Amino acid sequence: MATNRRTLLKNLAATSVALTTGKVFAGIEHIEPDNFKLKGNIHHSVCRWTYDFLPLDELCTVAKKLGLTAIDLLAPKEWPVAQQYGLTVSMCYTAGKTSLTEGWNNKNFHAQLIKDYTEAIPLVAAAGYKNLICFSGNRKGMDDETGLNNCVEGLKQIMPLAEQHNVIIQMEVFNSKVNHPDYMADNTKWTIELCKRLGSPNFKILYDIYHMQISEGDVIHTIKDNHQYFGHYHTAGVPGRHEINESQELYYPAIMKAIVETGFTGYVAQEFISTGKTKEEKIAALKDAIKRCDV
Repeated sequence: MATNRRTLLKNLAATSVALTTGKVFAGIEHIEPDNFKLKGNIHHSVCRWTYDFLPLDELCTVAKKLGLTAIDLLAPKEWPVAQQYGLTVSMCYTAGKTSLTEGWNNKNFHAQLIKDYTEAIPLVAAAGYKNLICFSGNRKGMDDETGLNNCVEGLKQIMPLAEQHNVIIQMEVFNSKVNHPDYMADNTKWTIELCKRLGSPNFKILYDIYHMQISEGDVIHTIKDNHQYFGHYHTAGVPGRHEINESQELYYPAIMKAIVETGFTGYVAQEFISTGKTKEEKIAALKDAIKRCDV
């Protein structure tokens, strides 16, 4: 794939975001909002990193034209751009180092993580946002029980603050078969156990449908049985992490219907990497994905 979240996170700290107003971007003016009225059962978002070939303000313009209300996976310095366009941030990063591999399962990283999240939680709340992402980190030879205990020990240091500010800390599950070798939170069973041990309504799972189809399958059944632990959803096609159309094995309308039936009121963020050759084709793919998920 041409880009990935790991690369984006490495570059994020060094990237400045320019605020712009009143721009008309090539290709965007051809998005027709007519006959594209969302039903309102799903709150739609799009992940920043999968559309990082667009400047953020251009992505915000696309999102508005498509009827989205949010952008996913933005750091604090990027929030003003989304706010300028009347968009919320459906999943936030901290302002500090965000690593997928060096996470809460390793005590060596607790001090820095506690500092970063202690600073970020009030910022998220002050901006009017709800969700702050976190990661288990890689195993590096660690067994599941040790990883659980370490995560509980570290996360308990920030959960009272999250509860105070009504911010939800969400740990994303990844597959370790294809994309994230050695990642610890690579299945729902382990991560649900973490939720139970923490015992906080402000700790949830970011259930990535793409990743969990690869890791364990049985997506709809898993959502129906465990939705109380899931606070956010990501999409992408399997295999390949591309469009969620007929080229892949998941049927997203049925998955979205199952999510709606659980009473979920959070966000579903598109996180596929378009195979489109042009900007216009990639934007069209996003529009198509939103329509397929709008049940």
